Amino acid sequence: MSPKKPKKILMSGNEAFAEGAILAGCRFYAGYPITPQNEIPAYFSRRMPQVKGIFIQAESEIAAINMVFGASCAGKRAMTSSSSPGISLKQEGISYLAGCMLPAVIVNVMRGGPGLGNIAPSQSDYFQAVKGGGHGDYHSIVLAPSNVQEAYELAQLSFDLADKYRMPVIILADGMLGQMMEQVDLNAEHYALKTIKIKKSWALRGAKNRRPNIIRSLFLKEGALEEINKKLQRKYKEIQKKEVRYQAAFLNDSKLLIVSYGIMARILEDVVRSLRKQGLRLGLLRPISLWPFPTKEIKDASNNKKVLVIEMSAGQMLEDVRLAVDARCSVDFLGRTGGGIPTQEEIAHKIKTIYNK
Repeated sequence: MSPKKPKKILMSGNEAFAEGAILAGCRFYAGYPITPQNEIPAYFSRRMPQVKGIFIQAESEIAAINMVFGASCAGKRAMTSSSSPGISLKQEGISYLAGCMLPAVIVNVMRGGPGLGNIAPSQSDYFQAVKGGGHGDYHSIVLAPSNVQEAYELAQLSFDLADKYRMPVIILADGMLGQMMEQVDLNAEHYALKTIKIKKSWALRGAKNRRPNIIRSLFLKEGALEEINKKLQRKYKEIQKKEVRYQAAFLNDSKLLIVSYGIMARILEDVVRSLRKQGLRLGLLRPISLWPFPTKEIKDASNNKKVLVIEMSAGQMLEDVRLAVDARCSVDFLGRTGGGIPTQEEIAHKIKTIYNK
């Protein structure tokens, strides 16, 4: 089969999330406005009528996630989006999705926190996304794009993964990625995306001539809930084996490994290339899946090297990197909080300091 010809248009990260979702077959979106992700519901409000989908501006974030819950029960590809404080309000619904084993996609365009914070870009919701966020022993698959093209493509991948494993998938972005505009190739398939068609025999679509389906997360019989949890844990182990995604550069000759994700990794790429031209042997590893985390890949890449983690937070992914290297090497950190973004000068100074010590 010959590759598709590029079809390139200019769009923002937020618009790319929405268009990618529509291409993946998302036909139900419910959301509530909050900056810096408002372009997502605005885009869906225009596009959903064109594809005979449903757009709802809900009365609250809690209402929106529960509308997604209902649409998923009916077998629809459903999505909601928000920004940090709004995602906090959705956590109960996300836990219910996980407990009921329902697929859905949730986009978090992070802003500075805690509390209402500000509307500047941040990466301080990492713990909330990768550690579960709501109540119970559950995980969501978490994907982190670093450019608008990836925002478009990972949105499609998210629906396939959500359906394949019957679970929520979170796309973790930030205000900068959501607002910035770049050229997007609508025909690109860097992640070998092929929208899968899964027969959702579990969906609640009427029970004529068959036994009714039941979707629930309440199990009161002794031991029943533990069996459900064991089933979830087996699924999570399978995902950890099969769905780790990352991007690496310059690992073979590097003395210092730098780990970063999302827009921070995007900023870092130029710094690393510039410093390598000055003779610094730097390697870069960017987790694309934050859960499952590329633990083994970071462990292997950090062998006999120094490690530096750079985030727009006080150091959240830092903990997973330290677990990955398992105390075999030192791990330094550079981070900014409250919407602060490390400058290229700050990054270069930190790298040189660690590299030469």
